[in-house]
Amino acid sequence: MTLADETKAERALPDASEAPGTPDTSGPGVRWGAREWLMLVVVCGAFSLDALDNIMVGIATPQIKDEFGMSTSGAQWVVSAYVLGFGGFLLLGGRMSDLLGKRRVFLWGLAVLAAGSLLGGLADTGLLVVAGRFVMGVGAALTAPSALSIVVGTFPEGPQRNRALGIYTACGAVGYSIGVVVGGALTQAGWRWTFMLGVPVALAAFAGALALVPRDPAHDGSRRHYDAAGAVTVTAAMLLLVYGIVRAPAEGWVSGATLGVLAAAVALMALFAVIESRTPRPLLRLGLLRGASLLGAGLIAAAILGTYMSFQFIGSLYLQSYRGWSPLAMAFAFLPVGLMILTLAPRAGKWLGRTGTRLPLFGGMLAYAVAFLLFLRVGEDSSYWLVILPGMLLIGVGFPFAFTAANVQATAGVDESEQGMAAGILQTGYQVGAAVVLAVVTVRMGGEDGPSRASALAGYHQGTWVIVVIAAVSALGVAIAAGAARRRAGRSAAR
Repeated sequence: MTLADETKAERALPDASEAPGTPDTSGPGVRWGAREWLMLVVVCGAFSLDALDNIMVGIATPQIKDEFGMSTSGAQWVVSAYVLGFGGFLLLGGRMSDLLGKRRVFLWGLAVLAAGSLLGGLADTGLLVVAGRFVMGVGAALTAPSALSIVVGTFPEGPQRNRALGIYTACGAVGYSIGVVVGGALTQAGWRWTFMLGVPVALAAFAGALALVPRDPAHDGSRRHYDAAGAVTVTAAMLLLVYGIVRAPAEGWVSGATLGVLAAAVALMALFAVIESRTPRPLLRLGLLRGASLLGAGLIAAAILGTYMSFQFIGSLYLQSYRGWSPLAMAFAFLPVGLMILTLAPRAGKWLGRTGTRLPLFGGMLAYAVAFLLFLRVGEDSSYWLVILPGMLLIGVGFPFAFTAANVQATAGVDESEQGMAAGILQTGYQVGAAVVLAVVTVRMGGEDGPSRASALAGYHQGTWVIVVIAAVSALGVAIAAGAARRRAGRSAAR
């Protein structure tokens, strides 16, 4: 039996549980009403805003650094503060959407995003810019899991949900595609515009959500139990974990400061596990993590975003710092990735209904590995069209299938009351993966000030080898998991 054969029969296949004769609504014949379409646009708009903000501010960071006279390590926090707020509050945000209601938490998150964008855009010091980015990260930690759980809760498991999640992925590509171009243009006009643009977009999404997202059902008293001790410990643990990872390249991975912060994070996570095992209504039901589907999806999510964000970091340095390209030119260089995702993501959901999740995950990570291998050919004056573009196109093929499959796998079979929790775990995988892989890549590249062109190019290659290995190991891991599932199915059949 091949990997494709096994994935068609896997138990996690979202539409495998459909009754015989259920029509395939994933194709052109699906009929959603205007309200469903408009609601999907609003929810996906918030997801697009996360991607839009991230890429625009990333492009604008060098200007922010110059205006406020920030050091390189200080300017790093313009990006890292967002990751800290996002990764630190994701699990709490996911569970809040279960306890307080998806719509309510989604609206709160949009309001916080707008406030953070406004703070960053009006900032008159580098510290306030970093604070604005942290607030934006907290807002995203509320909108990301609640948006995903709104989509999952609105569209039934199977072809309709697969299609909706494919569109959800495509909207992230829209935000990215717009962000790289608009971010480059706005940065040349003034970096503050990269923050201020998020304010009207967040407010428009807020108004749309008020009108279109269904109200949350009334909760009975038993569901309004708040695990305060669990919330405090897990949020503190995630904040310390992300902070320690982000600071490790500057402080040193074996320095006392890094080891102390990471040890405190581990201790708090252990305390959180003890609290959750003893409370009658936990913030995070530990049994949810025993399922291979959700845990595997979280690990793959870490590889998907961690390797891509690291590739974007290396590619941006190569094109702007090494080759002297303008921010706008660099933005157009990365545009094919977003356009490919935009084209393929809406079709990914339908394909998942035929193959299951493992084949798209394997194919997506394999495409990643080949794309990064191709980037290793870059040199002193490499052709964009012959050396860089082929890898960009492969990433654009791999990302929509792997990303959509991870979302489907993480939420398949999870009870409606725990969808926010599952979404929070998945999103935590994305954010922590981005922080960990980028930190490792940064260390591997070396941090010397003013390196020679030869050593800079060698650093780009060394960092790229890290993400090649991670992508290849992830693809191999998916294949091994598929084989193990096939053997378990064979043993069960033999009984």
